[in-house]
Amino acid sequence: MSDPPTLAQVAAAAGVSQATASRVLTGSVRVSTSARRQVHDAMSRMGYVRHRAPHRAESVAGVTAVVCDHLPRLFADPFYARLLPAVNSVLAEHGTHLTMVTIAPGGATQPPLSGPLLVIGARENHPLAVRLCTSGARVRMVGRPPDGVALPFADVDNVDGGRQAAEHLLLSGRTAIAAIGGPADLPASRDRLGGLIRTARAAGIADVPVAYGDFSAASGTHAAQWLLRRCPGLDAVFAASDLMAAGALQALRRAGRRVPDDVAVIGFDDAAVARRTTPSLTTVRQPVEELGRVAARLLLAGGDDAMLPVELVIRDTA
Repeated sequence: MSDPPTLAQVAAAAGVSQATASRVLTGSVRVSTSARRQVHDAMSRMGYVRHRAPHRAESVAGVTAVVCDHLPRLFADPFYARLLPAVNSVLAEHGTHLTMVTIAPGGATQPPLSGPLLVIGARENHPLAVRLCTSGARVRMVGRPPDGVALPFADVDNVDGGRQAAEHLLLSGRTAIAAIGGPADLPASRDRLGGLIRTARAAGIADVPVAYGDFSAASGTHAAQWLLRRCPGLDAVFAASDLMAAGALQALRRAGRRVPDDVAVIGFDDAAVARRTTPSLTTVRQPVEELGRVAARLLLAGGDDAMLPVELVIRDTA
């Protein structure tokens, strides 16, 4: 059996220095998107995992995926339909089964949990996330933990996704940019908006109106209607999910706004719906399946926090 690849070998395969590869693994912002993508591609090809506190995957009887969301959304949101099978595929390779539990965002009542935990989408002040900080449980979070919660995690670079969206809109001459955010207490939502707003402000756009949804198409429609009433002169909308962007397209169409002539629209995810909208949706692609695989590997074997790159996919709405 061949020896596992070293960080130096990963760096060489990615065409970057070992120091750059190390910064990618620690989630440093001082790495370009292209370098981060090259390193993660090399890690995936070579099967590299950086060990911090190794565990034997064979000793794990089962993993519980705790989805911090309402049960209906587990079946309605394409994010979960992409993430959870990817997690399960890694666990199955190690003879480990996956159990899924949903806990409402408020988390007032929680079922007893044991064994390794994969916690997905914890919001600010979520009781489970707070409790796990001091429990000593073997846990990996999918998504950046809430502020003040020191738990290991795997995530995508949501801040950079917002930045890429803003830069594309600015370069295309858009000056009245509005945004549709996800739940305000979810770190991923805040990071996507933060990347967009900071980039717009640096370019001289002081006010970026924001309406909030719950990642569903209906909430995107309502949010876009609110934005059109508040700032009828808007010429661009960034939505923090593709489903909300699809809903925004409906609202713009009903209001007689042409996309992208009058209003540009950018989503986030690169879910299947992005290729079915009319026009087809420009969006920030997040590697959801890879995120699930990385999180599962790190839960089983131990390792440092992982931050995966995102990529703007330009289609017809912006």
